[in-house]
Amino acid sequence: PTHAQGEHANSVDAMTMAFAVEEINKNPDLLPNLTLGYSLYDNCGALVIGFSGALSLASGQEEGISPQENCSGTPPILAIVGDSYSTFSIAIANVLGLFKIPIVSYFATCSCLSDHRQFPSFFRTIPSDAFQVNAVIQILKHFGWTWVGLLVTDDDYGFYVAQSFQSSLSQQGGACLAYVEVLPWDSKPGELKRIVNLIKTSMARVVIVFAHEIHTFRLIEEVAEQNVTGQQWIASEAWASAAVLQIPRFIPFLGGTLGIAIRRGEIPGLRDFLLQTHPNKNNNYETNLVRQFWEHTFQCKFKPAEEEEDDEALCTGDEDLEQVETELLDVSNLRPEYNVYKAVYALAHALDEMLHCEPGKGPFVDRTCAALQSLEPWQLLHYLQKVNFTTPFGDQVSFDENGDALPMYDVMNWVWLPDGGTKIQNVGEVKKSAFGRGELVLNENLIFWNFESKQPPQSACSENCPPGTRMARKKGQPVCCFDCIPCSDGKISNGSNARECISCPEDFWSSPQRDDCLPKETEFLSYHEPLGICLTTTSLLGTFICALVLGIFIYHRSTPIVRANNSELSFLLLVSLKLCFLCSLLFIGRPRLWTCQLRHAAFGISFVLCVSCILVKTMVVLAVFKASKPGGGASLKWFGPTQQRGTVFTLTCIQAAVCTVWIVSASPMPHKNTQYHNDKIVYECEVGSTFGFAVLLSYIGLLAFISFVLAFLARNLPDNFNEAKLITFSMLIFCAVWVAFVPAYINSPGRYADAVEVFAILASSFGLLVALFGPKCYIILLRPERNTKKAIMGRGITTS
Repeated sequence: PTHAQGEHANSVDAMTMAFAVEEINKNPDLLPNLTLGYSLYDNCGALVIGFSGALSLASGQEEGISPQENCSGTPPILAIVGDSYSTFSIAIANVLGLFKIPIVSYFATCSCLSDHRQFPSFFRTIPSDAFQVNAVIQILKHFGWTWVGLLVTDDDYGFYVAQSFQSSLSQQGGACLAYVEVLPWDSKPGELKRIVNLIKTSMARVVIVFAHEIHTFRLIEEVAEQNVTGQQWIASEAWASAAVLQIPRFIPFLGGTLGIAIRRGEIPGLRDFLLQTHPNKNNNYETNLVRQFWEHTFQCKFKPAEEEEDDEALCTGDEDLEQVETELLDVSNLRPEYNVYKAVYALAHALDEMLHCEPGKGPFVDRTCAALQSLEPWQLLHYLQKVNFTTPFGDQVSFDENGDALPMYDVMNWVWLPDGGTKIQNVGEVKKSAFGRGELVLNENLIFWNFESKQPPQSACSENCPPGTRMARKKGQPVCCFDCIPCSDGKISNGSNARECISCPEDFWSSPQRDDCLPKETEFLSYHEPLGICLTTTSLLGTFICALVLGIFIYHRSTPIVRANNSELSFLLLVSLKLCFLCSLLFIGRPRLWTCQLRHAAFGISFVLCVSCILVKTMVVLAVFKASKPGGGASLKWFGPTQQRGTVFTLTCIQAAVCTVWIVSASPMPHKNTQYHNDKIVYECEVGSTFGFAVLLSYIGLLAFISFVLAFLARNLPDNFNEAKLITFSMLIFCAVWVAFVPAYINSPGRYADAVEVFAILASSFGLLVALFGPKCYIILLRPERNTKKAIMGRGITTS
């Protein structure tokens, strides 16, 4: 026979332990030929009483303990079921752990008791507060409650819960504690008034209470006194289903409470066993405990023999339990009692497993087994660590390496009924997930909310930051108190309460609301915009005019004005001007590799061809003037048509070679430029080699400068050589345009650089076209009488 000690004043817990022992003794498959015994002790809510009782039993100082092989005398204590208070369990487990006496608690939840090095013999059938704290945090996250208050009791249970909350929230985030207050252990009205006033004035609408029933009762009394409504209460397992708080005076304040409750269980046969409770029966549990219960239930007193009768009703023992409403007989909501039941069965299964040990295969020294007659508590402890069984209700019972049971809680909701009553209903559960945290399952449709909106309340230090903003923590405040700062340009946040704004990819930019990345606006000199249309029209107009002038010159090619000063050069000059006008179109439109490579090459070669024709014409003018002087006829042989064509071809080939080397060595490439505008992509052509581009422009400038100088020197020749004046004027325009182009090009961003270059091409081309061919077209079309050899002799010399 073995004994176990239970230390809870609640009669149902004690009766449940007695029932479990009796059921085990009747079970032929569990501990056959062995009878379990037990002793019940009331700790009276005092540590010293509970501790001294447990210590005296464990140390063998209790009177009558003299184990005999014939089972006579009082059997030894092999294990203790209790205590219900964490503080009491810590004290008892600290000492009894030295003796390796198993302790199985059914209600002590302090996470500190999970330290198996400090409490090697402590086990429990209720989950640790560490899991309960995680369960509460899961509820906070589920409803988005980020600003909450925490109230705890002034003992180890409360202190470790507060510590666990702060640690878990710092690791997991999601919520902050607006305040942490310790409820006084004894009745202190002034302290309770201060705490309730803090609850009333705080922005936190959610209040979490980890406290025992008596302390919670005192708290809610003060809440009712100050009429503090509009709070969402979250209850710990200690009072989540406490009947003492379900009174009409408290329900207007506690209605809608969400609680973490011990897993409900069913114990078949317990009600019938409880109905057999009678103070006159010789039961195995303490008669004094039954007498106290009987007196409380029927509001009577058993007459002590030494006292005289008084007016108080006397208990006769004939009262009928089935005729009264009592909590003792309500077995529909067994929670702590179910844990007591599992604790007793865990010890029984451990003892049964020990007795099934085969000699030579035991776990102890030399593979020995424990003997019933010399059984030591530490031997039972070995088997208790490996217990694994299933209750009739279907719950698995086992202990992990810390002595904790498999964690599971029910989520309860206090429903305020229309008749003013209360119903506590199950609305979900929290189980241990594969990641070790609480996995919450809620049926929100069943939850009663004690608010006018009938919806979950909002409890936050700061309003949620909308998309497009980020949280900026307020100085000196918890992380849940923050300001909402709009994301800067180019960054977005597409969710609420973003801690940081994320940068958009390179080709994207933030929307005006800063909640999405949109493709950046592209910019280049387009054919569809007004500037592009204007330049394109001007280019085509210049091309058309060149073609028209070329047609006029071809049609009048036999006239003296056309034949003057080498008509072939004039035709070639018109073709080159036409190419100059057309090459400007390559600068319009989205840059691509072939257009970037071709635009500068076409521009450079076309203008060299044009300027080289003008240069040769200027040199011919000077040569003809020199040949007109005595002894100067020999100079013309160096400026015949062949030499003129060869000179133009050679000068043009030099530019073509420059362009070829440039494209091969450092080809111009299309480039996405984001330096001008953060929210735009400017498509432009990178020149590749600035040196190559400089050589191209310098070569054109050199030829133009030489033409200008030669024409300038020939400006004072007789009237019959006055085409030099036209060339001088045209070169003056050309040089002025391109000198102005360089600083304008350098200082123009993006598409405007292309527009400046196109404008320079068109302006210089029109300048050459008008200055060189305008006067001749005027004579051909409007003054044909001056287009005669006789008239021309006064204006120029025919050379072809």
